[in-house]
Amino acid sequence: MADYGRDPRRQLQHQEPAGSHVVLKAVTAAAAGGSMLVLAGLTLAGTIIALTVATPLLVIFSPVLVPAVVAVSLLSAGFLTSGGLGVAALSVLSWMYKYVTGKHPPGADQLEQARQRLAAKARDIKDSAQHRIEQATS
Repeated sequence: MADYGRDPRRQLQHQEPAGSHVVLKAVTAAAAGGSMLVLAGLTLAGTIIALTVATPLLVIFSPVLVPAVVAVSLLSAGFLTSGGLGVAALSVLSWMYKYVTGKHPPGADQLEQARQRLAAKARDIKDSAQHRIEQATS
């Protein structure tokens, strides 16, 4: 019996990805999340170092209230930036984990469509290059 209601493309979308794709996705997730966490840590370290270096100079060469305001501003800006980058890193890691485990996070459809378009274009370029090489050698 022919099942006319089923779309073969839909069946391909629900198949589990091959093992190498899962590993590649996991490595990509680790690299993206890890780099964002490193940026958050570097920002925090830079903020602390800048505050440590700048505070004594500001206290010596300025009135007391001005360096206090500058120090508090630098400290709060550094901690907010570091915290924001940390939250961004954790959200990217969470999204990638959901994507790798197949829980279909928001934006996964667009990512899959872009991946398919990129793969199709790469195939077209490869076929075109092979065709031109065959023409040149014959």
